[in-house]
Amino acid sequence: MNLSFKDLVAEARERVDIVAPAEADGLILDVREPDELDQAGRVADALAIPRGVLETRADPESPMAEARLTEVRESGTVDVLCASGGRAALAADTLRRMGYRARVIEGGIAGWKEAGLPTEG
Repeated sequence: MNLSFKDLVAEARERVDIVAPAEADGLILDVREPDELDQAGRVADALAIPRGVLETRADPESPMAEARLTEVRESGTVDVLCASGGRAALAADTLRRMGYRARVIEGGIAGWKEAGLPTEG
């Protein structure tokens, strides 16, 4: 059986928790591409790691590991954000499999803005 992006996202969303933008209180991880951050704005203090390189930055044993991310692996929460939620669901599911407590910020950056939360850029 061949799966579509939509199918993969739906499966991932079944395995991860969802958090409302205003309730996101963990490390905010933005998995959008750099040009998306420039175009749509970003959450202040969010860690930006594009989805395509997430695994190398989340693996504490990788020479490319991102300390802000790996430091919360054992005792924190990662709240993942993208444009609308699809990539965030895939990323949160991957992080979950890597030992993180990860949740998807419902609605992505659009949901963040609709909730009246600040962005910069």
